[in-house]
Amino acid sequence: MTRINLLPWREQQRKESERQFYTAAGGAVVMTLLVVGYIHIHMTGVIDQQNARNEFLTKEIAAVDAQIAEIKELETEKSQLLARMKVIEQLQSQRPQMVHLFDELVKTAPEGVYITSVKQNGSSIIVEGVAQSNARVSAFMRNIDQSRWMSSPKLNVIEAMTKDGQRASKFVLDIKQITESATAPNPDATT
Repeated sequence: MTRINLLPWREQQRKESERQFYTAAGGAVVMTLLVVGYIHIHMTGVIDQQNARNEFLTKEIAAVDAQIAEIKELETEKSQLLARMKVIEQLQSQRPQMVHLFDELVKTAPEGVYITSVKQNGSSIIVEGVAQSNARVSAFMRNIDQSRWMSSPKLNVIEAMTKDGQRASKFVLDIKQITESATAPNPDATT
C-alpha cells in the first residue's frame, strides 16, 4: 500500500530553515556586538593610556621649561657678574697707572714749568700749566716723548703773559697715556 504523507513537510522545512537563519543572524549580530564592544573597550583603553602619556609629557615639558627659564636667568646673572668682574679688573689694573702718571709728570716737568691742571678723558690727558719760557715747554714735551707712561705730546695753546712782573708762557698740552700692558715687557720676546 502506498503511503501518503499528509503532513505539511514543506512548511516545517521552511520554518526550520527560517529558525536556522534567525539563529545564525542572531549569533552574527551577537558576535558583531561582542567584537565592536571589545574594539571599543580596547580603543578606549589605548586612548586613555595615550592621554596619560600626554599628560605626563606635558608635566615634564613644563618642568623642563621652568629649568630652562632658570638656566637663562642664571646665564644672564653670570654674564652680568662677569661684566662687573671685568670692570673691576680693569679698574684694578688702571689704579697704579694714575700713580705712575703723576710720578712721571713730576719727573718730566723741568725746572721752571708749573702744572696747574690735569684732566683725563680715557687715555687722553690735558695738562695746563705755566712755564718761564717757551724753551721749557719744549723741554717738557721732549721729556714726555721719552717717558714710559706718556707719549705724543701735542701743544694746543701757548700764550705769553706777565706774572708778578716776569714774562711767562701759559700752555695747554694734549698727551696720550700709555697703558701698563703696552709698557710691560713681552715675555715671548728674546733678548
